[in-house]
Amino acid sequence: MGTPAIAAVSRTAGAPPVLEPVTVDDPRPGEVLVRLVATGICHTDMVMRDGHLPVPMPVVLGHEGAGHVVAVGAGVSHVVPGDAVVLSFASCGACPSCSAAAPAYCHEFVPQNFLATRPDGSTGLTDSAGPVHSHVFGQSSFATHCLALARNTVKVDADLPLDLMGPLGCGFLTGAGAVFHALDVRPGDSLVVLGTGAVGMAAIMAAKIRGAGRIVAVDRAAARVELARSLGASEGVVADGRPLAGHGLAGIDHVLDTTGHVPLIEQAILTLAPRGQAGLLAAFAPGQSLSLDPAFIMSAGRVVRGIVEGSADPQVLIPQLIAHWRAGRFPIERLTRFYPFAAIAEAIAAGESGAVIKPIVRM
Repeated sequence: MGTPAIAAVSRTAGAPPVLEPVTVDDPRPGEVLVRLVATGICHTDMVMRDGHLPVPMPVVLGHEGAGHVVAVGAGVSHVVPGDAVVLSFASCGACPSCSAAAPAYCHEFVPQNFLATRPDGSTGLTDSAGPVHSHVFGQSSFATHCLALARNTVKVDADLPLDLMGPLGCGFLTGAGAVFHALDVRPGDSLVVLGTGAVGMAAIMAAKIRGAGRIVAVDRAAARVELARSLGASEGVVADGRPLAGHGLAGIDHVLDTTGHVPLIEQAILTLAPRGQAGLLAAFAPGQSLSLDPAFIMSAGRVVRGIVEGSADPQVLIPQLIAHWRAGRFPIERLTRFYPFAAIAEAIAAGESGAVIKPIVRM
């Protein structure tokens, strides 16, 4: 029969989504029907909206959902109707990366997260005109209800403020995971974070949790740099066009870029200490390239690595981040602003302009 729902449907590249009635399929084997409480808005939603990733339209975007389980398909046993859940990215569960507990590097990451269909090509949504693409990041959670997958549905405690928790599934997971896992920042290490959006702020808070020594926040906006300092950065640099070395940055153990701004990344790599590493996790536009001095990289064992979803396993990291939040070490509420679902276009614009670090729409 399906479940009636309201979804924010994107039909034209670059245009805001429009709220429309849809029908959500009953869950098939391995699927979970979720009634959304709230969904965070991520920069990747805007990249998909603008057609820079292979997401077909019409489609329902959204990939930082949190809500309650309504029903489960065959084979799903770790959640039951009524459970509170946070939704994260999708992975196949069978490739070498997934088998090695590295689902962020799933060999099927693109089809699982961006092609907006089930593996058999079907969608989980229909409207009066026919199919609407679904399953973006295994959820398509800009809606009152969505179909998630067992692997990207994380059960959480019932007493949590679920409307705050959705961004733990992507933006905050990515920044914190990059520090905890991909870069493995150790006590006393130095870290430079380029960009203080949701991902960068999460990385800064995670670095403080890890006991990093020198934590430097770099951004064009002075107000964001100051906020980063209040969240754990020991220093702030307001990017002003000067080389980063001119701000006294040298001998850095880790650089984490969240901006995708190539000239800034090239400067930051030159601040690395021997055996230092730079992590790249921004969404780069097609055709971009980095200019690197191979002797500088080779001669001191420096590393430049790509990072997807913080190299995290959501089933492991999301509960850990919730524990840090409960202890006051990961105060994500200082980065968020809530909007009603009907104002999703306003929320997206606020995130895109930088006026709000992490907009969240409440269903």
